[in-house]
Amino acid sequence: MAGSGVFSDIVDGDDVYKLYADAEWKKSSSGKSVPIINPTTRKTQFKVQACTQEEVNKIIETAKTAQKSWAKTPLWKRAELLHKAAAILKEHKAPIAECLVKEIAKPAKDAVTEVVRSGDLVSYCAEEGVRILGEGKFLVSDSFPGNERTKYCLTSKIPLGVVLAIPPFNYPVNLAVSKIAPALIAGNSLVLKPPTQGAVAAIHMIHCFHLAGFPKGLISCVTGKGSEIGDFLTMHPGVNCISFTGGDTGIAISKKAGMIPLQMELGGKDACIILEDADLDLAAANIVKGGFSYSGQRCTAVKVVLVMESVADILVEKVKSKVSKLTVGPPEDDCDITPVVTESSANFIEGLIMDAKQKGATFCQEYRREGNLIWPLLLDNVRPDMRIAWEEPFGPVLPVIRINSVEEGIHHCNASNFGLQGCVFTRDINKAMLISDAMETGTVQINSAPARGPDHFPFQGIKDSGIGSQGITNSINMMTKVKTTVINLPTPSYTMG
Repeated sequence: MAGSGVFSDIVDGDDVYKLYADAEWKKSSSGKSVPIINPTTRKTQFKVQACTQEEVNKIIETAKTAQKSWAKTPLWKRAELLHKAAAILKEHKAPIAECLVKEIAKPAKDAVTEVVRSGDLVSYCAEEGVRILGEGKFLVSDSFPGNERTKYCLTSKIPLGVVLAIPPFNYPVNLAVSKIAPALIAGNSLVLKPPTQGAVAAIHMIHCFHLAGFPKGLISCVTGKGSEIGDFLTMHPGVNCISFTGGDTGIAISKKAGMIPLQMELGGKDACIILEDADLDLAAANIVKGGFSYSGQRCTAVKVVLVMESVADILVEKVKSKVSKLTVGPPEDDCDITPVVTESSANFIEGLIMDAKQKGATFCQEYRREGNLIWPLLLDNVRPDMRIAWEEPFGPVLPVIRINSVEEGIHHCNASNFGLQGCVFTRDINKAMLISDAMETGTVQINSAPARGPDHFPFQGIKDSGIGSQGITNSINMMTKVKTTVINLPTPSYTMG
């Protein structure tokens, strides 16, 4: 059960979850807390500490000191501790999954899957880190014109320092460890600022790293209101790297952060292009899975369907049939569609739906909402003048735009300010490759819905969808910098010369 057993230290007597600093769970000196609202009941489920700027200062100062020692820790030892944390995380999947169900209304089965997947990610990262950080480069000067072999260049990858990790509400455990594990294996220290919705699940996850025995001060977890500590964290001079997953906030962070490496994934309007020769049963199944799993609250959800007019009627009927079979209700019952994360999110989604209704979209189902729970909705005959054609709903509503040419579909995809992922359904691999090359997105899936994973695959967006690339290998590399040592010889030296 959450906050009990091995997790009893992370919560105080007033049922407020603590902050983590100096390898200890502590109350904030502010004496204040931040409530976490259960999306299903719309009542306060948990509370977390409202940390102060002074506490942030101390945590980052401690992190800087701890990082210096951690950078001297052998790679195999870093990996050993990560493997231990992964095992503890998977061992305690039930209480962490319980938090995900209550904090973000994630279906129970998916919640367990997220925790197990996170443990697997940490272990894989440990192995990958040993491989790629254990190698360097050796260069000789005479490979460049005009030089004799008088210089030997040795390069290696060294840590950046203090990494600030800010994951989103929808994967507060998995998208936290996807930042934590690469940072640690690379020799950095880590400060986690979890999302408010999902903070308690992330706190439980951090305790698994605590139980694994990482050095004091190396990992910290601060909670609180973004308005009070958000900018203070992201603009802090002691932070050497920021890895952020979320929305528009990331654009503001990137403008304020200064000259430090940034890794940003900021959402998408992932387009699904359906050609006339597509397997429509396969396409329909992927549209429903891609558009409605976790109630559409995924950066890689299908956000707009662009289907050739000649097959649109058939496709829409197939999708409608599958949507009618989706179960709707509380996450504890493992329903397909569960409440969206906040009332403000539900209101925003409703605004997009009402705009589409006013402008003449065809409703394939009756619009229905109870509190934060919105029933799945397919909108046909959506036009470019409707907000839903361009804005990211992050909810269980999916627009269908009928197109008369492939070029029209590509144009709509590329006109978006987002560029995270997209997909195309066709039996013609040549057409698929041409469309993939033409789509201005970080990833294109052929005959499958967009997806972030497996977790070692590169994952990146262009335009307003992000900066840099994720995936285990790319994240490790991003959280290091190249150090060069040059040996200068008095005379040219050639092997066996």
